[in-house]
Amino acid sequence: MPRGEEASFSVEEAPGGGGHRVVLSGVWTLEAALPPVARVVERLRAAGAERACVDSGSVDRYDSALPAFLFELAAAGKRGGIELTEDGLPGDVTRMLAIARSVPARGGGGGADPGGAVARFGRMIVEFFRAAADLLRFFGRGIAATGELLTGRSAMRVRDLTDVFVGVTVAALPIVSLISLLVGLIIAFLGAVVLRQFAAEFAVAYLVGYGMLREMGAVMTGVIMAGRTGAGFAAELGSMRVNEEIDALETFGIRPFGFLVLPRVIALSVAMPLLTVYANVVGIFGGYLVSEFMIGIPAPIFFEEMVRVVGINDFWLGVFKGYVFGIVVALSGCLRGLQCGSGAGAVGIAATRAVVLGITLIIVCNAIIDWAAAALGI
Repeated sequence: MPRGEEASFSVEEAPGGGGHRVVLSGVWTLEAALPPVARVVERLRAAGAERACVDSGSVDRYDSALPAFLFELAAAGKRGGIELTEDGLPGDVTRMLAIARSVPARGGGGGADPGGAVARFGRMIVEFFRAAADLLRFFGRGIAATGELLTGRSAMRVRDLTDVFVGVTVAALPIVSLISLLVGLIIAFLGAVVLRQFAAEFAVAYLVGYGMLREMGAVMTGVIMAGRTGAGFAAELGSMRVNEEIDALETFGIRPFGFLVLPRVIALSVAMPLLTVYANVVGIFGGYLVSEFMIGIPAPIFFEEMVRVVGINDFWLGVFKGYVFGIVVALSGCLRGLQCGSGAGAVGIAATRAVVLGITLIIVCNAIIDWAAAALGI
């Protein structure tokens, strides 16, 4: 390397007894051979410096290597008890150092959380209540948008409603059919294994009918739609948020909730009860296959025993759950989509958060409905 392409420094006493200064000279670029930071700190310690300023007046040329070196030097000097000032630096270098210091340190490096477990738990509680408040506000906006629809003031288009309805029903039938059939098979198989020990194989019909109509039909369909449709809603609206399409709608005076959210909520709230009924039929059929070909219970006995225990209230309870789950999944997906931030990974994060929120609310709502049904004797 030519002599003019070297970076050098010297430690001198500042004029007037104002401490020491680090005089930089030469070329401070990425291609040049920069001195180690530790060597500069050692020279300052040897000189007995407690405070020093950096003078770059003799630097011939520099790039980002200079502020990077000074950033490390300031950190090393602080660890060694030496305070470094930046009075003698160019304005652009000072601004770059200020920007570097303003960026928080990246976490996940193995250090301990300064707040500890209690602080993390507290942040989780605060985030939970913040999310609950956001969901309640979003639900209130849904009620207001429904009122606008009933009074003819909504921006919702019928074509959007039909397109979404087809997408959440016809397109979802294959996965709903597969999961419901497997759930019915599993319930009947486990029931047969246990009940065979008590010579009560006929009671498999009770388990399949009661389990599918009251619980598994609606819950499994809701979980499927949360992972499929809720994430899809969040990804669609999140992409529109990132591409500033939602901002464009607001600029034209179109409310995004009535135009984008309301058709999705209505479509899924209508589709979910229908899918729940379909899932119940497929699941009961799967249970019948196990009872017919594994236990040897013929179809007349299977369905006669089922009807003896399962009533119409069980059927309507499952349908009502499907309706509630449809609203919950749609609101969760749309809420997370509208809350999507900017950046390459924002849409994926929004979709993930929509699925987590949707499934959590499905479990919570299912527990509340079951408790209310037990209290009412349904």
